[in-house]
Amino acid sequence: MIDVLEALLLGVVEGLTEFIPVSSTGHLLLLGHAIGFDSAGHAFEVMVQLGAVLAVASLYAARLWGVVQAAPHDPSARRFLASVLVAFLPAVFIGVMAHDIIKSVLFETPRLIALMLILGGAVLIFVDRLALVPRYEDATRLPLGVALKIGVIQCIAMIPGVSRSGATIVGALALGVSKRAAAEFSFFLSMPTMLGAFAYDLMKNRDVLDAAQVETIVIGFIAAFISGLCVVRWLLGYVSRHGYAIFGWWRIVVGIIALVALSI
Repeated sequence: MIDVLEALLLGVVEGLTEFIPVSSTGHLLLLGHAIGFDSAGHAFEVMVQLGAVLAVASLYAARLWGVVQAAPHDPSARRFLASVLVAFLPAVFIGVMAHDIIKSVLFETPRLIALMLILGGAVLIFVDRLALVPRYEDATRLPLGVALKIGVIQCIAMIPGVSRSGATIVGALALGVSKRAAAEFSFFLSMPTMLGAFAYDLMKNRDVLDAAQVETIVIGFIAAFISGLCVVRWLLGYVSRHGYAIFGWWRIVVGIIALVALSI
């Protein structure tokens, strides 16, 4: 019963934090460390993220299906699909090459996670306050070069605590993408990125996953899906009006609390 409640709690936290730039993985690892949650190979922390990603996919399903149908005869649809693919490729290369180091070293260093939360929060606040003039207002019409740069920047988030959405959003803002479009492109890029991470982690951990592990993952997955739906519906409107500073301050507060707790 305790494992079920822990999985439910962690799944809700995953869904609430996956798409806001606060590092869902960092939150899961720190919370798991605090409550004594343990998953073989940290498979839960990676695989449960697909639940939140499917929440985005369900909300954008009609729009994405329209793009796929239009791709054979619409150059703009093909360019959008190509931009997501180009942005995704750096994560494939770095993720496969560094997978073992990330899971066995970085995931096991809570102080590093807390420090990355604080540093990333400061960067997010700084970038949000810059008087940047957006050149790209539509997430589906980014030049391939811009998309590739965003994809490279996303790889920094393989350090837990950095935040995948935070890295892509900050990178996009710095490259001239509007706040709303930066969040939307981060949504689109999350789909292949997290699906790839899920599949690769499943392959790597297939020998250590037992029935109990699978049960906790399914519970967390469902909780992440439901809470992710709520966040995605709210986030675009919020950042269009207020920006990202509040998430930077949240990161700093959580990081400081984590450092204090780890020092006790």
